[in-house]
Amino acid sequence: MRDILKDIEKWIDTGETIALATVIQTWGSSPRKVGSHMAFTLSGKITGSVSGGCVENAVIEAGYQVLKNNQPQLLHFGVADETAWEVGLACGGSIDIFVNKLNPEFFKKLKSILDDESSLIHITVIQNSNDLLGKEIIITEDKQILGTFGNEWDSKVLNLAMNTLSSHRVMLNQETEIFIDTIQPQPTLIIVGGVHIAIALVSLAKTMGYQTIVIDPRKAWGNAERFSNVDLLIQSWVDEAFAKIKLNTSTAIAVLTHDPKIDDPAIKIALNSSAFYVGALGSKTTNAKRRERLLNEGVSEELLSRLHAPIGLDIGAQNP
Repeated sequence: MRDILKDIEKWIDTGETIALATVIQTWGSSPRKVGSHMAFTLSGKITGSVSGGCVENAVIEAGYQVLKNNQPQLLHFGVADETAWEVGLACGGSIDIFVNKLNPEFFKKLKSILDDESSLIHITVIQNSNDLLGKEIIITEDKQILGTFGNEWDSKVLNLAMNTLSSHRVMLNQETEIFIDTIQPQPTLIIVGGVHIAIALVSLAKTMGYQTIVIDPRKAWGNAERFSNVDLLIQSWVDEAFAKIKLNTSTAIAVLTHDPKIDDPAIKIALNSSAFYVGALGSKTTNAKRRERLLNEGVSEELLSRLHAPIGLDIGAQNP
């Protein structure tokens, strides 16, 4: 979803009528995962993808009907269907896609939460015989519900969503089905230390879709000439730097300076955060000394067990 937000916002600002297609289930060979999105307009603008090209044309044709009659559609494409060759799924696999008319005001609420680097759960009614079809709600990190399916459903849906780790569809009763879409913040790699391997690490992380941040108070190391392609360069000590950054479950932190005055405070902050990965550069001897220092400063063994050190894989390389 995050990769198409800017395009959708621009279309809303220019008054476009927009359809949103979402992959809600796949079987066998499918180039796009559950939760992938494609948005398109009556004027022919397209952003995102639901199949890597296999079924896009068929989805767009169905979407035009959705926009004209304001009736959402649940589409199924598969090799067993007579339409398989027509829509391009001859390579195998099946896919279900829900197409709905995008609600601009609802979208603005969703985008505002995602712009704050917060996670959310987006829930849509994908099957229902009455006016619930296509209805949407958002559940925020602090369990607020934006929108409603009605009092009888909201609490039940909230409980289901809180126990959801990945996007999937759920039957609420014989006629009502919902799609629960968990949307995480953009993955972010924070690199503490503008050392030579950090330059290569920034490029690799950006290739993989990560937002990149480099922290180094030393102007000779952490400067724009060395890191021209980093998303954010912070030239300050780690306490001040981390105060400017939102750490969450989509954050990875690599501590690389070899300087305890920089590394140790950064590691303590990182280990006490919700970052999914914390690693530190150094030999086994360096790491042993680091552990001893951190233990003496009150860092628990439990927290230290989260630290990946020495960082990286031993592949015998001399270069990044």
